[in-house]
This record gives sequence, C-alpha cells and structure tokens, in this order.
Amino acid sequence: MQNSTSKDPLHGITLKSIVEQLVAYYGFDTLGELVKIKCFRDNPSVKSSLTFLRKTDWARQQVEELYVKTIPKFSK
Repeated sequence: MQNSTSKDPLHGITLKSIVEQLVAYYGFDTLGELVKIKCFRDNPSVKSSLTFLRKTDWARQQVEELYVKTIPKFSK
C-alpha cells in the first residue's frame, strides 16, 4: 500500500484557519494592503471576511496564495 500524502499545501486547512492565521500574523491593516479587498479594509472581521471569500473565488485564491507564501514564516 502506498503512502498517499497530498502535495497540496492547503490540504486539510480550513478557510477560517487560513484567515485567522493571516490576521494573527499580519493584522487587518497589512492584510488589506497585501490583498486589496474591502472586507480587510473597512470594518474588518474574520466573519465578514469568510462570508466574502466563500462567495468570491478570485479573492479566496489571492488569500490562499498569500497563505502559501507565508507558511514558512509561521514556523519561525
């Protein structure tokens, strides 16, 4: 039997976890500069961000790409 580990860095990680970790690392101010979406700039919250990101594929993709680039920094 083969060991089938996923090469997808987002495998098993929820969108909520991604947003919470990015907010904890960058804060909403910096996150709003890195990913130019209104839910990170105007009256931001994790809940409103998740609602928007679940409906908007291009924004979710940008957040996921930022997360993948930031993963090595989380372990430091």
